[in-house]
Amino acid sequence: MGLKSTIMGANWFRNTSTGKSVKEAYNRAVDIAEEEYGHQQGYSGEINCSSGYRDVTAEFKASKMSLQEFIDKKQDTLTKHQGAQAICIIEPKLNTNKTKSQVLNTALKGTTKWVLKYTVRSFDNIISRHNTKGDAIKAARAYTEKHVNQSEVIMEKLMEKGSDIVARVSYKRSSDERDGKWVFFGWASY
Repeated sequence: MGLKSTIMGANWFRNTSTGKSVKEAYNRAVDIAEEEYGHQQGYSGEINCSSGYRDVTAEFKASKMSLQEFIDKKQDTLTKHQGAQAICIIEPKLNTNKTKSQVLNTALKGTTKWVLKYTVRSFDNIISRHNTKGDAIKAARAYTEKHVNQSEVIMEKLMEKGSDIVARVSYKRSSDERDGKWVFFGWASY
């Protein structure tokens, strides 16, 4: 059992991936397969060509088989239309902190003076900052004509000196938090 590695139009795959949930782990495995094998119009023969996933962890535990025996048995009965099968081999431990973020305040020393600036940006990239609207429009036109791209001019109040960051909010991990680990396997079109 489990000796077939290809069937007509399909290839057997087996991947391990981590995440906070089976969905996150599956999406991560698909992204990695996309980078490594490309999409190949839906026919790479890897997990990125599977039609979703099905969590079979409970079925695996109830079977009392080893992981390899269970996967070998499934290899003989699954089809490429059933998507990836998922078995959780390490349970995720989610953040149990009551507050899941922490704040680090930044003290502003001295007198703060705010100035008005005209910022040229394209999408969310800052191109330049200017003291006058006219200079900003000239810069935006030059950028747009050179890059054949849209730009915009916005008004911003910025700190004249120093940083305008007043606080940083970061994620606060719990001491035993960890991602789960899943094995994905099945047939995928190639």
